Amino acid sequence: MKALTETKPGNAPPRVENSLQQAIPHASRWRQTFRRWWPFWLMALPGVIYFFIWHYLPIWETKIAFEQYRIIPPNVWVGMQYFATLMSSPVFWQVIQNTVIIGAMKLVFIFPVPIIVALLLNEVRSSGYRKFVQSVIYLPHYLSWVVIASIAIATLSPVDGAVNEIIKGMGYDPIPFMTDTGSIRWVLVFTEMWRSAGWDSLLYIAAILAIDPQLYEAAEMDGAGRWRKIWHITLPAITPTIATLFILNVGLFLSQGFDQVFNMTNDVVNGQIDIIDTYVYRMGLRTGEFSLATAAGLFKGVIGMILIVLAHNVSKRLTGKGVW
Repeated sequence: MKALTETKPGNAPPRVENSLQQAIPHASRWRQTFRRWWPFWLMALPGVIYFFIWHYLPIWETKIAFEQYRIIPPNVWVGMQYFATLMSSPVFWQVIQNTVIIGAMKLVFIFPVPIIVALLLNEVRSSGYRKFVQSVIYLPHYLSWVVIASIAIATLSPVDGAVNEIIKGMGYDPIPFMTDTGSIRWVLVFTEMWRSAGWDSLLYIAAILAIDPQLYEAAEMDGAGRWRKIWHITLPAITPTIATLFILNVGLFLSQGFDQVFNMTNDVVNGQIDIIDTYVYRMGLRTGEFSLATAAGLFKGVIGMILIVLAHNVSKRLTGKGVW
């Protein structure tokens, strides 16, 4: 111990802690770390198990996209045959077109809404009123798409739906929204907005609360109003959060909600809202084309990964912020 603490003129005293840490065996350090962090690891364990079972183990089975699936193995390797079948199918290209159109509509009209909601809630001075509004706009997130579809069907009914009652009161003919090929995509957009806008604003609200209040106080002393504080302080501060969520939304561009479309589709409008997820369901579970369905799902996953990388690189060049 004397050697560890002895100093020489002109030299800084050696760090006793580092020397002692080096003397502790690796196994002992691991046990100390485990005793300190095991409650947090235990809380994370259910999520890790969920992702391992439902997101990582199925990756191995994507190999059947390159095989002719047989109930009695072994499967027969066919290479890119099913991908060629997809690329030559006009139905699949229509499905891709529907997915891209719905994805673009949701990205343009839904993505900015949680940001606006968070900015507006931040300007509410009454804490009681703000909590009430937050509770109301968060509630739809906890409703299943079965319930939301039922509400939409009842509200948009051309016979006695509330929306069409207003339209008829204004002197116009009722619109069968749920069976109108020109309206059904907008129904998907607005029901998704109603369900997710409030909940998605949570991340932006958390980012706004992390802003130093002294910045707002300094801006007020300089005579800045609310809009200038939002434009020059709030928005720049939450730009990293906006960039990250935008990149993730771009990566999910081809995942437009199986539950929503499945509960709102019908034979009349299916050609307008049939997306990749419903196509995979139909090919895999209804017709038994497991290899073809897996190929379609793998195609969607690869395109999604490419979109994430592209969006990350573009965001890094424009804003200097990205996912990694």
